[in-house]
Amino acid sequence: MAIHLAENNYGKQRVRILRVSRKNDQHEIQELSIGIRLEGDFESAHTQGDNRKVLPTDTMKNTAYALARKHSIESPEKFCKQLASHFLSRNPQVSRAHVEAEETLWVRLPFGGKVHPHAFTRSSEEKRIAEVNATRQQQTVSAGIDGLVVLKTTKSAFDDFLRDEYTTLRETRDRILSTVICANWVYSKDEAHFGAIWEGVRQTMLETFAEHDSLSVQQTLYALGETVLSNFEMIQEIHLSLPNKHYIAVDLSPFGMDNPGEIFLPTDEPHGLIEATLRRD
Repeated sequence: MAIHLAENNYGKQRVRILRVSRKNDQHEIQELSIGIRLEGDFESAHTQGDNRKVLPTDTMKNTAYALARKHSIESPEKFCKQLASHFLSRNPQVSRAHVEAEETLWVRLPFGGKVHPHAFTRSSEEKRIAEVNATRQQQTVSAGIDGLVVLKTTKSAFDDFLRDEYTTLRETRDRILSTVICANWVYSKDEAHFGAIWEGVRQTMLETFAEHDSLSVQQTLYALGETVLSNFEMIQEIHLSLPNKHYIAVDLSPFGMDNPGEIFLPTDEPHGLIEATLRRD
């Protein structure tokens, strides 16, 4: 029986960087978690233990620190491109570099009616995501948002759904809709105003979620993706993942009280999960 090495890659994960840009008294910070994976001619390392073509993963970590010092991090997308280009240009045995970044979002602390020049807080678990998949011939740049928590108290329904003998869910024309938006999109070109587009996509999704008259989470997901693709020509496709975070109306009748849609029990598990990809023709 013949055995051969099929797909393989290796790299360094969760390389964490906090970069401080000190401009007089006004400081800027960026916190990234970097993942690096390389593909290429590494068969001899697997089959013979020959490491002469293996760049140490510790070197990958050090490279991320050095390039963060050497270049200003204009955007996670551009920093991923710089790392991918570095590894491809210096390592002929590497055929593909895959670099991803997750940015922790910090906001300035309020201070004296303004914002503080060098003190920050994290308001949520929201992350900005970037990813570059590059060869010497081409590269694909994608970006996204994870952990964007949203909730609205009306303009959401779910009724006229399929039923069987195990269905107990009641139909509703007015319910709380809450989810945690995870969106990943692919750029049609590898050069763009990444920061401005990311901010625009985020704001567009927030406005669409708030105003959309939802008949289901599926319909809301499609509305988010459709609006993004309609407004941002540089985006070729978008994948959305929306967990349905349930808020259950509490039965207060045992206490002789009504509950006109005011008291709810927040639940995390189990929850529904709706996912889809929208793509331009």
